Formats: sequence, structure tokens, C-alpha cells
Amino acid sequence: HLMADIIDVLIVGGGPVGMALAIDLGQRGIACTVVERYKTPQLVPKGQNLTQRTGEHFKAWGVSEQIRAACPIPHEFGIAGLTTYGSLLSGYQYDWYVRSEVRQFYAADDERLPQYATENVLRARAAELENVTTIYGWKAEKVVQDEAAATVIISEREGDGIQQLRARYVIGCDGSNSVVRDSLHFEQDIDPHDKRMVLLVFQSAELHELLERFPGKCYFNALSPDLDGYWLFFGRVEMGKSWFFHAPVPADTTLDNFDFQAYLHRSVGAEFKLEFDHIGFWDLRIAVAKNYRQKRVLIAGDAAHSHPPYGGYGINTGFEDARNLGWKLAAVLNGWGGKQLLDAYSAERQPVFASTANDFIARMIRDDREFLSKYDPEKDQVAFEAAWRDRSRGSNADVVYFVPNYEGSPIVHGGVDAVSSAKGQHEFTARAGHHLAPQPLSAGGTTFEVLGDGFTLLAFDAEASLVESFQSVAADLKVPLTIIEDSYDGGREKYGASAILVRPDHFIAWVGDDGSEVDAAAILNRAIGAA
Repeated sequence: HLMADIIDVLIVGGGPVGMALAIDLGQRGIACTVVERYKTPQLVPKGQNLTQRTGEHFKAWGVSEQIRAACPIPHEFGIAGLTTYGSLLSGYQYDWYVRSEVRQFYAADDERLPQYATENVLRARAAELENVTTIYGWKAEKVVQDEAAATVIISEREGDGIQQLRARYVIGCDGSNSVVRDSLHFEQDIDPHDKRMVLLVFQSAELHELLERFPGKCYFNALSPDLDGYWLFFGRVEMGKSWFFHAPVPADTTLDNFDFQAYLHRSVGAEFKLEFDHIGFWDLRIAVAKNYRQKRVLIAGDAAHSHPPYGGYGINTGFEDARNLGWKLAAVLNGWGGKQLLDAYSAERQPVFASTANDFIARMIRDDREFLSKYDPEKDQVAFEAAWRDRSRGSNADVVYFVPNYEGSPIVHGGVDAVSSAKGQHEFTARAGHHLAPQPLSAGGTTFEVLGDGFTLLAFDAEASLVESFQSVAADLKVPLTIIEDSYDGGREKYGASAILVRPDHFIAWVGDDGSEVDAAAILNRAIGAA
């Protein structure tokens, strides 16, 4: 069956990233279609740690209250981790991944809920948008493209149906085994770790009782001397009841030749009653596409980048992909996005994940491997405990210094030799290429609450001519622009600038000060990929 009409945007994969992109586009007035192989979300807990930045996305997509209501762990319990040595109950432990330390730089709280619960909320939100069409129970078989459009052949997962869909743009959000990516032969950089991993999902009230000694902790990773830096990783699913566990297993492990219960008991350091819900396997690797765009086909989420579930980077990175790409697609389809704008999606997001993979995920494994090879409490307890204390003092660095930024973006007015990366420093200072931190407004509320759906110019005691210049140029370019004027004091001085141009995804395109030469046309043209 050939679908006659050309779709504006066809999203292959209706997991959290695909559905988030559909919502972002739908709210911007773009008609899009989502093809998703599963009629209902798969009940495997993953993608649970959702950052404050993801909480900002939820606000933008109108689902904050629904997400909070779907959380199976009371928010007051806390969302933080614990690192231990040997086993969870060994007596050697320190706090890890305490996201509350950077809360002031964001306009939302972090959340913790299994991916399938998030998917249910996003599916319900997408169903409220008239210009979002969903096709559940179908999967992509092949993608080709020509100058005019891209064509996707889809098949019914539990039937014989075949359809051919044409779209101006096709976005592959179809996971690490992406048909979209592989059909177009996107090249990937792959760091194979040659590790077979097990995922265990189980019920255990007794484990909850054993770990009550660590209040406010939702996830636990034990550093085992015999695992070469790879973790024994536990996480809560439903408070007091269910859990997941990731860990390396021998390469020949099957469902029948390994004692998974004994493995859990050794990892905890105590025996406890449990009942398995799921046992599965996956291969640990880190992969990132070299480019996220080929003409009319783009990739996002795990289709563009995949890695082990260390630190909750995956789903949060995928949501940022969606937020970055959504406004750019809408700008191009609505006629005001420049010819370079869609290329800027890959130019911004690809180096950020490459940095995430190397500077955070792979580095964690390297650091833990080096520590375990060097220190052993059975051989030298004094040296081990001194080194363990040193590690504990820097245990939250991965939260504090994880600051994805686009300083080197071609559509951002950053420094000459700036590069985009995931490393940085949280600051209130407004910096081109960085996320805007919220600050109070003199009339009440915060800057976050008044940002427009398009670009926003924050003008703090700025020259009237500057404001008028941006208004005039934006009108000529048909760029949606919201102007917010306020005084420079009362908190706004923390930005260190009197004029800040904020993009639709709440990253900063340009920063200016009174008295400096301002070419509004050059600034806006660059910000929309037209210069």
C-alpha cells in the first residue's frame, strides 16, 4: 500500500526519544507521524535517572505533573546513589551522583521512574496533539531517499501488512540496532568492550530492608576486584518491592548454566529472598555515529549513540537530541530556518556525546580499573582506606562538571577556538553555547517562565536601540522573537550581560553588553543557520 501524501516529518521509533520529538514538533505546529513496533511499552526498567535538565524538557512538553504522578518512588525519598567496594554491605561506601548539588542552575527537579512509565506519559501527551499521528505495531524495513523526499517501507509486526511512506524528513529514533541508520550506512565509531552483561529484574522486599541503612539512595554500584572496573549495578524500580541489576557475566552464560541468585547474593553481601521477573543479556560497547545527518534523514537517541547504563546519560542525552532537533526542523519547515540549520544539529550534538562517552562513561571504567588494580584492603588496608577517602571527596564530580555545551557550534557566537563538549562548569554567568540558568525577575517568577517558544531576547537595562534593532531584524527574517526587558539588578546581574539571545531550546546563541557594537542582522542570521 502506498501512502499518497508526503508527510512533513516521519519518526521511526516511538520510544521516549521519538515520542518526545513528536511532541516537540506537534506543539510547534508541525504535522508528524510516528511508527513504533510495539503496541505497548516494554516492561523492562531502564532509562530511570532523569536529570533536572530533562525536567525542564518535561515542562516544555506539558507533562511535568503526569511524570511526577507516575513516579513509583516517593520524591521525598531522594534520588542519589552509593558506591561500595566488593559488595553493597562491605562497609566501604560513599555517596555518589547527588544531583541536588546543581539544582539551582535548572528550573526543574530531577525525576526517577522506569522508561516504560515515561513512555506511557509521552504517548498520552502525543495523543492530545491533533497533528501527531501514531502507527503502533509496525516496524521499518528499509529507508531510501532522493532529492525530494525519503521513503520508508514499514511492515506490520504481527501481520502481513506492508506500507510505503514518503516524508520530507525521516528521523531514526529506533534504538541501537537502528534500521534507519543502517539503511543509510551512517558510519559509527565503536569502542567494543567485549563484555557480556546480564540484566536481572526481580522482586525483593528483603533487599529493601537490607538497604534501609542507606536512606535516600536509589541506585548502588559495587566495585568488585575481579571485574576489571565494570560495575555490579543495582537500582530501585518500585519502592520497597522491585529492582534491576546489571553486571558482567562469562561470555558463554545462558539462562540455564549460571546461578543468578547466588550472583546477586554475593554482590549484596547477604542472602535474601527474591523472585525473578526478567533475565536478559546485552553486549557492553560504546558507539557514536560520526554524523547525525544524511540529507533528509537524521538520527537521534540510541540510534545515534549507545553506551552502558552508567550514570543515566542515555535517555537524558536522547531527550536533549529531541529538544535540539525539534525547533530546527520546525524552523526549516516553517520557512525561517537557514540552509545550515539542520547540519548544526549534528555539529552540536555529536561532539557532546563523544565527550560524554570519553570524558565520563569510559573514564569511569578506566578510573575504577586503575583503582582496583592498585589498592586492595586485604593486602594494604591503610593505603586502601586512604585512597578510598580520596575517591569519596571527588565522588560528585561527574554531576558537577557534566555541562553539555555548544561553544564551538557554527550557529553560536562563541569563542574563536571554542569546542563543543560535555565538560564544563556550572555557572549563572550567561555564556554563548551554554544552557541558560534561571534567575528571578523583578515582577516575580523567573526568566525560565517567560522564555518564548521561539527565540527570546533578555534585555536588562539595555539600550532601546538594541532592542529595536533585534525586533526589526526578527520581523524581516520572520523569526519568532520574544522581548523581555528588566532591570540589571536583583539577581539578573549574575548573568554578567545586559543582552542575552536565548534559543528555543534554552541554550544561549549570543551574549552582549551595553556599549558594544551590535549587528542584530549578523547575530540572528547566524543563530538560524542562514549565515
